[in-house]
Amino acid sequence: MSFKAYPATWPYHDAMRAAAARWQRRGLLLPTQQAAIDLAHPIEYYRPLLFLRIGLFIATLLSVGSVLLAFGVALQLHNEVFLGVVALVGSLVGVEISIKKMHHYRSGVDMALLYSALLAWRFLVLHSLSGWLPYGYGHQYYSSFWLLAPGTWLQLLLLLGPLLAALVRYADPVVAVVTFGTALSLLASAFLQGKIGQLLLPFGVMAATAGLLFGLEKLRRRADYFYYRTSLEIVRALALATFYLAGNYFIVREGNAMLLGGYGASPAIPLAPLFYLLTATVPLLYLYLGLRRHDRLLLLLGVLAVAFSIFTVRYYHSIMPPEVAATVAGLLLIALALGALRYLRTPRHGLTAAADDEATPSFNLESLVMAQTAYVPAAPANAGFQFGGGQSGGGGAESQF
Repeated sequence: MSFKAYPATWPYHDAMRAAAARWQRRGLLLPTQQAAIDLAHPIEYYRPLLFLRIGLFIATLLSVGSVLLAFGVALQLHNEVFLGVVALVGSLVGVEISIKKMHHYRSGVDMALLYSALLAWRFLVLHSLSGWLPYGYGHQYYSSFWLLAPGTWLQLLLLLGPLLAALVRYADPVVAVVTFGTALSLLASAFLQGKIGQLLLPFGVMAATAGLLFGLEKLRRRADYFYYRTSLEIVRALALATFYLAGNYFIVREGNAMLLGGYGASPAIPLAPLFYLLTATVPLLYLYLGLRRHDRLLLLLGVLAVAFSIFTVRYYHSIMPPEVAATVAGLLLIALALGALRYLRTPRHGLTAAADDEATPSFNLESLVMAQTAYVPAAPANAGFQFGGGQSGGGGAESQF
């Protein structure tokens, strides 16, 4: 029995229809071929347009709050824990019904119910631990840097388990971001409990994110990759950014000053040459791997990391006035961009400056088109009412105006 909440065919059909539309815009498919591929990968779920999804999301959250309020008033309940349990169980049952019975897929309703359940669990954890965890909210030190507070690791650990389960089951991108942040906070809290751990924190974070990136590469080869694709790409982007920032000299030095409770000028840190080396080399590594693997995410993060590395060096070592430095850097970047656009006007080394829809593809679609259009299943008779019919899955509505 699969642990996934949604049928695996839904995201796969989504990906195939999007790819067919993109290939048709490039002139690689005839309209009839695209129609055949779309028919072979039908939309079997309900997901309206973006504005309707936002409306459904807000309406569902308001409905959950209204039901809890009415439930508490009707039964004259003042027990917050009981209402939290009701919100947790009711939201979980609601999200399962919306998926299994009503075929909602990222429609706003299922997302709101999932987030309501996770928020209810967070409330229950905080409420249960608030009586004995020595957070010391009146203490300025703990309130300014809560990861140092004793018992923080327990709170984060109790939150991380359900988040991981929700991520595996629902593959929600927002849950992926929160899960990554919670796991990173738990790791930092564990290192910050001792002086040696505080010194090793940057290296621990870099090692953890490197291991995560290695694991994500393995997951991308799984048969159910399309089910988790969006979440995996988001976590990969966060892991790459965190790996660079953990070794950035500015982040390490200012973070060390925050730990020491100092304000104003931050003191120098041990192993400063090593962190300067990481600040300079990691962005270049991202650019190299991005160009070698034709990875747009690595290229984008590499460019951003180069800019932040320049800021880091400029922050501690002023060579020229800020306005002069900004002008010179801007002129150099403009010249570099124009030179790259001119050089790549003709595709070279698998790279091109053409827009995505105009780029010449480097793959052969013939076998895929034959596989997808050789047999097109007929629509089942007496299928009854089903959602779908448009690209947005909204009962025949189109995804474009």
